[in-house]
Amino acid sequence: MSNRISEIEVTPIKPINGLVAFASFVFDDSFYLGSIGVYTRPSGGYRLAYPTRKTANGGLHVFHPINRKIATQIEEEIITKFKEVVRLSN
Repeated sequence: MSNRISEIEVTPIKPINGLVAFASFVFDDSFYLGSIGVYTRPSGGYRLAYPTRKTANGGLHVFHPINRKIATQIEEEIITKFKEVVRLSN
C-alpha cells in the first residue's frame, strides 16, 4: 500500500476553543476523508482531531488512523497545507 495522501483541502475558521480549521484529503486515490479538525496545542503547534458521532454510550469514532506512521504522515501533510493556506491569506 502506498499511503498516498492527495487533494488536501484546509478551510481556516474563526478560532473556537482551539479549533482553527477543518481539513479533508483523499487517501490512496480511493477514500475521501473529511471533517478533520485542526486545533492549536497549548504548548505550541497543531494537532488533528478526527470526527466522532455522539451516542448514548459516549462517542463513536467515524474514522481515525490506526498506526503512528500514517497518523504522523497525515498530520504533517495537513499542518503543512494549513500553514501554507494561512500564509497565503495574510
